[in-house]
Amino acid sequence: MLKKLLRVLILCALPSLHCAATEDDVRYENTLWYDSPAKIWLEALPLGNSHMGAMVYGGTAVEELQLNEESFWSGGPHHNNSPRSLQRLPEVRQLIFAGREKEAEDIINKDFITGPHGMRFLTLGSLRLRFADQQAPVKDYRRELNLEKALSTVVYEQQGVRYERKTFASMADGIVVMQLTASTPGAISFSLRHDCPLPSRAEASENTLTAHVDPVDHEGIKGRVYAECLTKVLADGEVQASGDSLLVKKATTVTLLVSAATNFVNYHDVSAQAAARNADYLRKVEGLSFEQLLARHEALYQPQYNKVKLSLPGNSTLPTDRRLAAFKDSQDMGMVALMFNYGRYLLISSSQKGGQAANLQGVWNDKVNAPWDSKYTININAEMNYWPAEVTNLTETTGPLFSLIRDLSETGAVTAREMYGCRGWMAHHNTDLWRIAGPVDGAYWGMFPHGGAWLTTHLWQHYLFNGDREFLRQWYPIMRGAALFYLDFMQVHPQYGWLVTVPSVSPEHGPMGKDTPITAGCTMDNQIVFDALTQALRSAEILNTDKAFQDSLRKAIALLPPMQVGKYGQLQEWLIDGDDPKDEHRHISHLYGLYPSNQISPYTHPELFKAAAVTLQQRGDMATGWSLGWKINFWARMQDGNHAFRIIQNMLRLLPSERAAFQYPED
Repeated sequence: MLKKLLRVLILCALPSLHCAATEDDVRYENTLWYDSPAKIWLEALPLGNSHMGAMVYGGTAVEELQLNEESFWSGGPHHNNSPRSLQRLPEVRQLIFAGREKEAEDIINKDFITGPHGMRFLTLGSLRLRFADQQAPVKDYRRELNLEKALSTVVYEQQGVRYERKTFASMADGIVVMQLTASTPGAISFSLRHDCPLPSRAEASENTLTAHVDPVDHEGIKGRVYAECLTKVLADGEVQASGDSLLVKKATTVTLLVSAATNFVNYHDVSAQAAARNADYLRKVEGLSFEQLLARHEALYQPQYNKVKLSLPGNSTLPTDRRLAAFKDSQDMGMVALMFNYGRYLLISSSQKGGQAANLQGVWNDKVNAPWDSKYTININAEMNYWPAEVTNLTETTGPLFSLIRDLSETGAVTAREMYGCRGWMAHHNTDLWRIAGPVDGAYWGMFPHGGAWLTTHLWQHYLFNGDREFLRQWYPIMRGAALFYLDFMQVHPQYGWLVTVPSVSPEHGPMGKDTPITAGCTMDNQIVFDALTQALRSAEILNTDKAFQDSLRKAIALLPPMQVGKYGQLQEWLIDGDDPKDEHRHISHLYGLYPSNQISPYTHPELFKAAAVTLQQRGDMATGWSLGWKINFWARMQDGNHAFRIIQNMLRLLPSERAAFQYPED
């Protein structure tokens, strides 16, 4: 899901497209479908209502519904601010200015990055339905995800009986609902149990299965979040409790109501009662039919999804896996529309009012140890998740992101003061449910004091889209705090005389001839600082407030380093001309000024625009999924739709592990 999510939440900078499309085009641009059940988790189909995530496998012998609850994370309230960094900060800065960056990196690793390194987003386990007749052959199988309805459907025929399963994660009621039907009366029989790789226990009583999943300790932080998953079975046949399972016998229609909850309230409060929350979820839907529940769900989901429609000519009736395998060098432009629509669907499904922000994997994870803990990586990935929010008319999805920013402005104020002796607030390159703001992992990745400021650009963009002065007035203090941090944190560079951030890194990349990325005033730093200071200044001007602060911002902006063109015609990534024209590193962070920012354009800075194109050409057209997503937007800003489409072709392909799962040969 990590790769799937990051590949599709893109195309945000592409110009509007208007072209003719048939009814079949529209159908296949809004449907993922397959002619066999999922074999692995990445093949399952995602459902979500922000609160819960579910992956539907569509099995005929065993159906699996893998579940997540957005607040089920390891650990508990804590911070990771180093008590030693402030004392070592002057020495680190002096070493960097003297060109002894490796020595500075060693100090940062020892005295700035002390851990813990962030908690993990956890799986809630799976509901498994084991059907009575597992060996009989199946024909006319189809499983699909209807993006317009946020509805998963599985249909097949077995021994003359047509079976159908419909599943959705209710946007209205916060639960997952599955209905099973058979064309022959009494043909449905199965056992239902909950399995989880974490310490857990389940108990069945009458028609209800209750699973309890224990808290998880991590990196010395005691687990404080426990989860409960409650499944209620409504059937027109027999339902019996048997130990930790429910048995359904001789039913024609069965409905599962699945609720999940934890004791999490906010990043410093875990005093809620999961059982009471689950009871409340199910109480509110008592007496409602499947059709009524689905109608309530669609009434909230569809107004968001239907705000934007993208249709492109050229459809394919192939199952989506084979369609994807055949996409490269094809004329199936409908696949591009499907990717766009799927990206919007995933953001809607993983980020709704009152919930948690979409993390690295949205709200879907089947692992105890997810890649990068499925945290919030705020040196690109968390921001990328929300690039579609304003430009594809999904402003409703921004609430959880803004809530994350507000929390970080509180925890990050402590980090700014304790680690750097600065006013305002900041965050580094990673955070989690507990809103840690200190650096993690190591200096190479974590010495990035700009995650908080980058996030605030989403506040400013929201204002630019709606012009709501009350919104701006509400959030101005947080944008002001991000700018205030820089006014204290920046130092005058002894060689150039510019104001620079130090220490810092250009994400995960160092200049040619250096064995460390630790630096001062790299291009991305200066671009983010420019945005943070400028948006605070413009906000203060609009609100007619903070005159003295406005003057301080203007003076600082005037002293920021300019973007520079290097000896190869490229946009320099650092103050020194250290770019390697043969380096195809996946991070192209110094083009932040091209996208998502708008500091580089052919109209205002043609020489920088040309240099950015040179950089893109040098870095090449291949990369990891998230990097390709960024490159698509870069080339769109370059006004080169053909090149953007070339990157899309590179991105929409099966990776070797996926090819093995789908049983396709290598190209």
